[in-house]
Amino acid sequence: MFGGGGGLNPRKMEQMMKQMGIDVEDIEAEEVIIRTDEYDLVFDNAEVTKMDARGQETYQVIGSPEQVESGTAGAIAGADSDDDASSAIPDEDVDLVVARTGVSEDEAREALEENDGDLAAAVGSLE
Repeated sequence: MFGGGGGLNPRKMEQMMKQMGIDVEDIEAEEVIIRTDEYDLVFDNAEVTKMDARGQETYQVIGSPEQVESGTAGAIAGADSDDDASSAIPDEDVDLVVARTGVSEDEAREALEENDGDLAAAVGSLE
């Protein structure tokens, strides 16, 4: 379609980019999240390439994203394992809620998770 460039040897392209001061690096990304006001785009096992052109960094993400509700993408990673989900709430916060309300640690953690880690709201919901 654009004559000439389609047959360019990748090695030759890399040499030309280096001569122009452009460094390209592959990044081993497990997950990429793009947040917008309306939704989050979650790329699992995406191919990520970083291009540094004289101090101006550009990232290219290749993959098929899943569109999820805005602000929920961080919770997706923790949803697979109870260990990951429980580590999102610091043990110190759980202990404070337990001391204040007298409920079990599990109930305190659940209240904190339901209130997005807000100590006052968690205590309020249990009192």
